[in-house]
Amino acid sequence: MTQAMPERSPTNGIAPLSLDEKYTRLSGRIFVTGAQALVRIPIDQARRDAGSGLNTSGFVSGYRGSPLGTYDMALWQAEEQLRAHSIVFQPGVNEELAATAINGTQEAPFLPGARYDGVFSLWYGKGPGVDRAGDALKHGNLAGAHPRGGVLVLCGDDHAARSSTTAHQSDHALIHYGMPLLNPASIQEVLDYGLLGLAMSRYSGAWIGMKCVTDTIDGTASIEVDPSRNALVIPTDFAMPEGGIGNPGKWVPMLQAEARLFEERLPAAQAFARANDLDGVRFGAVGRRRLGIVTSGKSYLDVLEAFAGLGITPVDAERLGISIYKVGMIYPLEPQRMAAFASSCDELLVIEEKRGVIEPQLAQML
Repeated sequence: MTQAMPERSPTNGIAPLSLDEKYTRLSGRIFVTGAQALVRIPIDQARRDAGSGLNTSGFVSGYRGSPLGTYDMALWQAEEQLRAHSIVFQPGVNEELAATAINGTQEAPFLPGARYDGVFSLWYGKGPGVDRAGDALKHGNLAGAHPRGGVLVLCGDDHAARSSTTAHQSDHALIHYGMPLLNPASIQEVLDYGLLGLAMSRYSGAWIGMKCVTDTIDGTASIEVDPSRNALVIPTDFAMPEGGIGNPGKWVPMLQAEARLFEERLPAAQAFARANDLDGVRFGAVGRRRLGIVTSGKSYLDVLEAFAGLGITPVDAERLGISIYKVGMIYPLEPQRMAAFASSCDELLVIEEKRGVIEPQLAQML
Protein backbone atom coordinates (compact mmCIF):
# COMPACT_ATOMS: atom_id res chain seq x y z
CA MET A 1 0.00 0.00 0.00
CA THR A 2 1.33 3.41 -0.90
CA GLN A 3 0.54 6.48 1.14
CA ALA A 4 -0.89 9.38 -0.79
CA MET A 5 1.31 12.45 -0.68
CA PRO A 6 -0.44 15.60 0.59
CA GLU A 7 -1.08 18.19 -2.03
CA ARG A 8 1.39 21.08 -1.95
CA SER A 9 0.07 24.57 -2.17
CA PRO A 10 1.11 26.67 -5.15
CA THR A 11 3.17 28.77 -2.73
CA ASN A 12 5.07 25.73 -1.37
CA GLY A 13 3.97 26.42 2.16
CA ILE A 14 4.76 30.14 2.04
CA ALA A 15 1.90 32.38 3.07
CA PRO A 16 0.43 34.18 0.05
CA LEU A 17 1.61 37.75 -0.33
CA SER A 18 -0.47 40.82 -1.06
CA LEU A 19 0.53 44.17 -2.49
CA ASP A 20 -1.47 45.74 0.33
CA GLU A 21 0.91 44.31 2.94
CA LYS A 22 3.08 47.41 2.71
CA TYR A 23 0.21 49.14 4.49
CA THR A 24 -1.56 46.31 6.35
CA ARG A 25 1.36 44.41 7.89
CA LEU A 26 1.75 45.47 11.50
CA SER A 27 5.19 44.01 12.20
CA GLY A 28 8.07 42.55 10.24
CA ARG A 29 9.57 43.75 6.98
CA ILE A 30 7.85 45.41 4.03
CA PHE A 31 9.17 46.47 0.62
CA VAL A 32 8.25 50.05 -0.32
CA THR A 33 9.19 53.01 -2.42
CA GLY A 34 9.97 56.29 -0.73
CA ALA A 35 6.54 57.64 -1.71
CA GLN A 36 4.83 54.58 -0.25
CA ALA A 37 6.71 55.07 3.03
CA LEU A 38 5.22 58.57 3.11
CA VAL A 39 1.76 57.09 2.55
CA ARG A 40 2.23 54.76 5.51
CA ILE A 41 3.01 57.63 7.92
CA PRO A 42 -0.62 58.76 8.46
CA ILE A 43 -1.85 55.14 8.50
CA ASP A 44 0.57 54.22 11.29
CA GLN A 45 -0.28 57.46 13.12
CA ALA A 46 -3.97 56.54 13.03
CA ARG A 47 -3.12 53.11 14.46
CA ARG A 48 -1.03 54.66 17.23
CA ASP A 49 -3.83 57.04 18.16
CA ALA A 50 -6.44 54.29 18.19
CA GLY A 51 -4.18 52.21 20.43
CA SER A 52 -3.91 55.18 22.80
CA GLY A 53 -7.67 55.67 22.94
CA LEU A 54 -7.67 58.84 20.81
CA ASN A 55 -10.41 59.49 18.28
CA THR A 56 -8.46 61.26 15.53
CA SER A 57 -8.64 61.78 11.82
CA GLY A 58 -5.97 62.47 9.20
CA PHE A 59 -5.72 64.94 6.31
CA VAL A 60 -3.21 65.09 3.45
CA SER A 61 -3.00 67.89 0.92
CA GLY A 62 -0.42 69.48 -1.33
CA TYR A 63 0.68 69.79 -4.92
CA ARG A 64 2.77 67.27 -6.82
CA GLY A 65 6.30 67.90 -8.04
CA SER A 66 9.60 66.02 -8.21
CA PRO A 67 10.64 64.17 -6.11
CA LEU A 68 7.07 63.99 -4.77
CA GLY A 69 5.60 63.70 -8.25
CA THR A 70 4.16 60.23 -7.61
CA TYR A 71 3.04 60.81 -4.02
CA ASP A 72 -0.55 61.63 -4.98
CA MET A 73 -0.70 58.49 -7.15
CA ALA A 74 0.48 56.38 -4.23
CA LEU A 75 -2.15 58.00 -2.00
CA TRP A 76 -4.93 57.32 -4.52
CA GLN A 77 -3.81 53.70 -4.84
CA ALA A 78 -4.06 53.38 -1.03
CA GLU A 79 -7.50 55.02 -0.90
CA GLU A 80 -9.13 51.99 0.73
CA GLN A 81 -6.51 51.90 3.49
CA LEU A 82 -6.76 55.65 4.06
CA ARG A 83 -10.54 55.56 4.29
CA ALA A 84 -10.40 52.68 6.77
CA HIS A 85 -8.36 54.90 9.11
CA SER A 86 -10.44 58.10 8.65
CA ILE A 87 -7.74 59.78 6.55
CA VAL A 88 -8.80 62.22 3.84
CA PHE A 89 -6.57 62.96 0.84
CA GLN A 90 -7.47 66.14 -1.02
CA PRO A 91 -4.91 67.47 -3.53
CA GLY A 92 -4.59 71.24 -3.47
CA VAL A 93 -5.42 73.52 -6.38
CA ASN A 94 -2.02 74.97 -5.51
CA GLU A 95 0.48 74.73 -2.67
CA GLU A 96 -0.72 77.72 -0.64
CA LEU A 97 -4.39 76.66 -0.67
CA ALA A 98 -3.29 73.22 0.52
CA ALA A 99 -1.30 74.80 3.38
CA THR A 100 -4.28 76.99 4.30
CA ALA A 101 -6.48 73.89 4.48
CA ILE A 102 -3.87 72.21 6.69
CA ASN A 103 -3.97 75.23 8.99
CA GLY A 104 -7.73 74.84 9.30
CA THR A 105 -7.42 71.23 10.44
CA GLN A 106 -5.53 72.33 13.55
CA GLU A 107 -8.49 74.49 14.59
CA ALA A 108 -11.19 71.93 13.74
CA PRO A 109 -11.33 70.39 17.26
CA PHE A 110 -12.32 73.81 18.66
CA LEU A 111 -15.42 74.03 16.47
CA PRO A 112 -18.88 73.24 17.89
CA GLY A 113 -19.85 69.65 17.15
CA ALA A 114 -16.31 68.52 16.32
CA ARG A 115 -16.28 64.77 15.62
CA TYR A 116 -12.62 64.14 16.39
CA ASP A 117 -10.20 64.82 19.24
CA GLY A 118 -7.71 66.12 16.68
CA VAL A 119 -6.66 65.98 13.03
CA PHE A 120 -3.06 65.11 12.12
CA SER A 121 -2.08 66.55 8.74
CA LEU A 122 0.60 66.24 6.06
CA TRP A 123 1.39 68.95 3.51
CA TYR A 124 3.58 68.14 0.50
CA GLY A 125 5.24 70.15 -2.25
CA LYS A 126 8.52 70.45 -4.11
CA GLY A 127 11.05 73.17 -3.37
CA PRO A 128 9.55 75.91 -5.58
CA GLY A 129 6.17 75.03 -4.03
CA VAL A 130 7.64 75.61 -0.57
CA ASP A 131 8.64 79.09 -1.78
CA ARG A 132 5.24 79.74 -3.33
CA ALA A 133 3.35 78.63 -0.20
CA GLY A 134 5.66 80.53 2.15
CA ASP A 135 3.04 82.96 3.45
CA ALA A 136 0.54 80.20 4.27
CA LEU A 137 3.20 77.95 5.82
CA LYS A 138 4.59 80.77 7.94
CA HIS A 139 1.16 81.80 9.21
CA GLY A 140 0.24 78.18 9.90
CA ASN A 141 3.40 77.61 11.90
CA LEU A 142 2.81 80.80 13.89
CA ALA A 143 -0.76 79.68 14.64
CA GLY A 144 0.60 76.29 15.70
CA ALA A 145 -0.39 72.64 15.83
CA HIS A 146 -3.12 71.15 17.99
CA PRO A 147 -1.80 68.89 20.80
CA ARG A 148 -3.84 65.97 19.43
CA GLY A 149 -3.33 66.89 15.79
CA GLY A 150 0.12 67.80 14.50
CA VAL A 151 1.46 68.91 11.11
CA LEU A 152 4.24 67.41 9.01
CA VAL A 153 5.49 69.50 6.07
CA LEU A 154 7.08 67.34 3.35
CA CYS A 155 9.57 69.36 1.28
CA GLY A 156 10.65 67.71 -1.97
CA ASP A 157 14.22 68.78 -2.73
CA ASP A 158 15.79 67.97 -6.09
CA HIS A 159 19.35 69.09 -5.28
CA ALA A 160 20.80 68.20 -8.67
CA ALA A 161 17.88 69.67 -10.70
CA ARG A 162 17.39 66.34 -12.44
CA SER A 163 13.72 67.02 -13.12
CA SER A 164 13.29 70.60 -11.96
CA THR A 165 13.79 74.07 -13.36
CA THR A 166 15.94 75.01 -10.34
CA ALA A 167 18.36 73.18 -8.07
CA HIS A 168 16.48 73.96 -4.91
CA GLN A 169 17.05 73.55 -1.19
CA SER A 170 14.13 74.22 1.16
CA ASP A 171 16.14 74.38 4.38
CA HIS A 172 16.61 78.13 4.50
CA ALA A 173 12.97 78.85 3.69
CA LEU A 174 11.82 76.73 6.62
CA ILE A 175 14.39 78.39 8.88
CA HIS A 176 12.87 81.73 7.85
CA TYR A 177 9.42 80.36 8.82
CA GLY A 178 10.81 79.22 12.20
CA MET A 179 9.94 75.61 11.38
CA PRO A 180 11.98 72.68 12.80
CA LEU A 181 13.41 70.52 10.02
CA LEU A 182 14.11 66.78 10.05
CA ASN A 183 16.50 65.21 7.53
CA PRO A 184 16.06 61.44 7.07
CA ALA A 185 18.95 59.51 5.53
CA SER A 186 16.99 56.49 4.26
CA ILE A 187 13.51 55.21 3.46
CA GLN A 188 13.46 53.56 6.90
CA GLU A 189 14.06 56.96 8.46
CA VAL A 190 11.39 58.54 6.24
CA LEU A 191 8.80 56.45 8.09
CA ASP A 192 10.48 56.71 11.50
CA TYR A 193 11.08 60.47 11.30
CA GLY A 194 7.59 61.07 9.91
CA LEU A 195 5.95 59.55 12.98
CA LEU A 196 8.44 61.23 15.29
CA GLY A 197 7.78 64.55 13.52
CA LEU A 198 4.03 64.36 14.15
CA ALA A 199 4.69 63.56 17.82
CA MET A 200 7.16 66.47 18.01
CA SER A 201 4.58 68.76 16.43
CA ARG A 202 1.99 67.80 19.04
CA TYR A 203 4.45 68.31 21.87
CA SER A 204 6.04 71.55 20.70
CA GLY A 205 3.07 73.14 18.95
CA ALA A 206 5.22 73.83 15.88
CA TRP A 207 4.71 72.55 12.37
CA ILE A 208 7.58 70.16 11.56
CA GLY A 209 9.31 70.06 8.19
CA MET A 210 10.91 66.97 6.68
CA LYS A 211 13.34 66.96 3.75
CA CYS A 212 12.43 64.52 0.98
CA VAL A 213 15.36 64.34 -1.43
CA THR A 214 15.28 62.69 -4.84
CA ASP A 215 17.82 59.98 -3.99
CA THR A 216 15.63 58.74 -1.13
CA ILE A 217 12.06 59.21 -2.33
CA ASP A 218 12.75 57.79 -5.81
CA GLY A 219 14.33 54.66 -4.30
CA THR A 220 12.99 51.39 -2.90
CA ALA A 221 13.94 49.50 0.25
CA SER A 222 12.98 46.72 2.62
CA ILE A 223 12.18 48.39 5.94
CA GLU A 224 11.13 47.32 9.42
CA VAL A 225 7.66 48.07 10.83
CA ASP A 226 6.40 47.44 14.34
CA PRO A 227 3.93 49.23 16.65
CA SER A 228 6.55 49.30 19.41
CA ARG A 229 9.33 50.63 17.17
CA ASN A 230 10.82 53.94 18.30
CA ALA A 231 8.73 54.33 21.43
CA LEU A 232 8.41 58.06 22.06
CA VAL A 233 9.94 59.70 25.13
CA ILE A 234 8.45 62.86 26.65
CA PRO A 235 11.20 65.32 27.73
CA THR A 236 11.76 65.80 31.44
CA ASP A 237 14.08 68.80 31.08
CA PHE A 238 11.65 71.24 29.46
CA ALA A 239 9.27 73.33 31.59
CA MET A 240 6.03 73.30 29.62
CA PRO A 241 4.19 76.61 30.18
CA GLU A 242 0.82 76.41 31.89
CA GLY A 243 -1.88 75.82 29.33
CA GLY A 244 0.57 74.37 26.79
CA ILE A 245 2.05 75.95 23.68
CA GLY A 246 -0.08 74.42 20.94
CA ASN A 247 -2.66 76.09 18.72
CA PRO A 248 -4.91 78.02 21.13
CA GLY A 249 -7.93 78.01 18.82
CA LYS A 250 -8.21 81.78 18.91
CA TRP A 251 -6.47 84.84 17.49
CA VAL A 252 -3.24 85.79 19.26
CA PRO A 253 -1.47 89.15 18.75
CA MET A 254 1.31 88.57 16.26
CA LEU A 255 4.22 89.62 18.44
CA GLN A 256 3.00 87.23 21.14
CA ALA A 257 2.72 84.46 18.56
CA GLU A 258 6.24 85.19 17.31
CA ALA A 259 7.67 85.17 20.83
CA ARG A 260 5.93 81.88 21.63
CA LEU A 261 7.35 80.26 18.49
CA PHE A 262 10.99 81.23 19.01
CA GLU A 263 11.14 81.30 22.80
CA GLU A 264 8.98 78.28 23.64
CA ARG A 265 8.11 76.06 20.68
CA LEU A 266 11.60 75.76 19.17
CA PRO A 267 13.23 74.99 22.56
CA ALA A 268 10.47 72.39 23.10
CA ALA A 269 11.35 70.78 19.75
CA GLN A 270 15.02 70.70 20.75
CA ALA A 271 14.13 69.04 24.06
CA PHE A 272 12.00 66.48 22.20
CA ALA A 273 14.85 65.70 19.80
CA ARG A 274 17.25 65.31 22.73
CA ALA A 275 14.92 63.00 24.67
CA ASN A 276 14.34 60.78 21.63
CA ASP A 277 18.01 60.36 20.65
CA LEU A 278 17.55 62.04 17.29
CA ASP A 279 21.22 63.14 17.15
CA GLY A 280 24.30 61.27 18.27
CA VAL A 281 27.50 59.38 17.48
CA ARG A 282 26.66 56.62 15.01
CA PHE A 283 30.14 55.47 13.96
CA GLY A 284 33.64 55.40 15.34
CA ALA A 285 35.49 56.39 18.46
CA VAL A 286 34.18 57.10 21.92
CA GLY A 287 35.93 59.31 24.45
CA ARG A 288 38.56 61.74 23.20
CA ARG A 289 38.59 62.15 19.40
CA ARG A 290 41.10 63.60 16.95
CA LEU A 291 38.41 64.29 14.34
CA GLY A 292 34.65 64.61 14.65
CA ILE A 293 32.61 64.54 11.44
CA VAL A 294 29.18 66.16 11.72
CA THR A 295 26.73 65.25 8.98
CA SER A 296 23.08 64.52 8.20
CA GLY A 297 20.66 62.92 5.76
CA LYS A 298 22.04 61.53 2.52
CA SER A 299 25.43 63.09 3.31
CA TYR A 300 25.68 60.69 6.25
CA LEU A 301 25.33 57.73 3.88
CA ASP A 302 27.89 59.32 1.53
CA VAL A 303 30.38 59.59 4.41
CA LEU A 304 29.82 55.93 5.33
CA GLU A 305 30.38 54.97 1.69
CA ALA A 306 33.61 56.99 1.63
CA PHE A 307 34.82 55.20 4.77
CA ALA A 308 34.01 51.84 3.20
CA GLY A 309 35.89 52.84 0.05
CA LEU A 310 38.91 53.74 2.16
CA GLY A 311 38.66 50.45 4.02
CA ILE A 312 38.06 52.18 7.38
CA THR A 313 36.01 49.92 9.66
CA PRO A 314 34.48 51.00 12.99
CA VAL A 315 37.47 49.35 14.69
CA ASP A 316 39.88 51.36 12.51
CA ALA A 317 37.95 54.56 13.26
CA GLU A 318 38.23 53.85 16.99
CA ARG A 319 41.99 53.38 16.63
CA LEU A 320 42.36 56.53 14.53
CA GLY A 321 40.20 58.63 16.87
CA ILE A 322 37.51 59.46 14.29
CA SER A 323 33.77 59.68 14.96
CA ILE A 324 30.68 60.49 12.88
CA TYR A 325 27.98 62.54 14.62
CA LYS A 326 24.67 62.18 12.77
CA VAL A 327 22.18 65.04 13.05
CA GLY A 328 18.51 64.15 12.64
CA MET A 329 17.03 67.63 13.15
CA ILE A 330 19.13 70.12 11.23
CA TYR A 331 17.18 73.15 12.49
CA PRO A 332 17.16 74.22 15.22
CA LEU A 333 20.34 72.35 16.09
CA GLU A 334 20.05 70.61 19.46
CA PRO A 335 22.72 72.34 21.60
CA GLN A 336 23.47 70.09 24.58
CA ARG A 337 24.52 66.89 22.81
CA MET A 338 26.20 68.82 20.02
CA ALA A 339 28.31 70.89 22.44
CA ALA A 340 29.29 67.76 24.41
CA PHE A 341 30.44 66.04 21.21
CA ALA A 342 32.35 69.11 20.01
CA SER A 343 34.18 69.43 23.33
CA SER A 344 35.48 65.87 22.92
CA CYS A 345 37.05 66.54 19.50
CA ASP A 346 40.31 68.21 18.54
CA GLU A 347 38.81 69.21 15.20
CA LEU A 348 35.34 69.26 13.62
CA LEU A 349 34.47 68.71 9.96
CA VAL A 350 30.92 69.44 8.78
CA ILE A 351 29.73 67.65 5.63
CA GLU A 352 26.32 68.67 4.27
CA GLU A 353 24.58 69.24 0.95
CA LYS A 354 24.72 72.57 -0.84
CA ARG A 355 24.44 75.75 1.30
CA GLY A 356 25.42 75.41 4.93
CA VAL A 357 22.70 74.81 7.52
CA ILE A 358 24.42 72.89 10.31
CA GLU A 359 27.79 74.66 10.03
CA PRO A 360 26.63 78.25 10.70
CA GLN A 361 24.51 77.13 13.65
CA LEU A 362 27.42 75.10 15.03
CA ALA A 363 29.86 77.99 14.62
CA GLN A 364 27.50 80.33 16.46
CA MET A 365 26.85 77.73 19.17
CA LEU A 366 30.56 77.20 19.87
